[in-house]
Amino acid sequence: MELQAVILDVDGTLVLSNDAHAQAWVEAFAAYDYDVAFEKVRPLIGMGGDQLMPKIVSGLSDEAGDGKKIAQRRKELIINRFAPELSPTPGARKLLLKMQLEGLRLIIATSATSEELSPLLKAAQVDDLLDEATTSSDAEASKPEPDIVEAALSKLQMEASQVVMLADTPYDIEAASKCGVPVIAFRCGGFDDASLAGAAEIYNDPADLLAHYQDSLLGKKELVAG
Repeated sequence: MELQAVILDVDGTLVLSNDAHAQAWVEAFAAYDYDVAFEKVRPLIGMGGDQLMPKIVSGLSDEAGDGKKIAQRRKELIINRFAPELSPTPGARKLLLKMQLEGLRLIIATSATSEELSPLLKAAQVDDLLDEATTSSDAEASKPEPDIVEAALSKLQMEASQVVMLADTPYDIEAASKCGVPVIAFRCGGFDDASLAGAAEIYNDPADLLAHYQDSLLGKKELVAG
């Protein structure tokens, strides 16, 4: 099946934000007297808050009580303090322009909230290139559950065999794999190759993929669904 579209993760894929997200969680937990180490949170970045929070503090939910307050505080920190200081991943904008030039349709699939997405895309310097997205509000459960990727496929009105996903965490790969969507993974999100082993291809960052574009799944344009 010929490649028609690319599903894009944002954090760690288009913008160097994974450390910021981990720090925002640490500070949000601390604001409500939960002492959580950065090292405990960082490996879980890529999950949505509904998945991450109970793994950090058993019994907490982002929908009620302290958990809801912590989730809101984390979001405020990302939007107001961290996002304005973030940098794009190397080559992010050039890769998106190349994919658009090749006629590929681009859609975002992120565990971020819709309120966070705008400042994150601005930090990635691609906010003018992307107008289709699925966010946490489009899914009952966030990554590593497949809901957000399924929502992206639904919006695209395409089969998994027509799509590839660009991402950076094992949770993206797990979510996409459950839908049969192959993943091109980037190391720039901070995960090692063993963690990204389920990906069809692994590159350092968007610039690395762009340098090898014609030899990649994007260049071949022929996919076998995973």
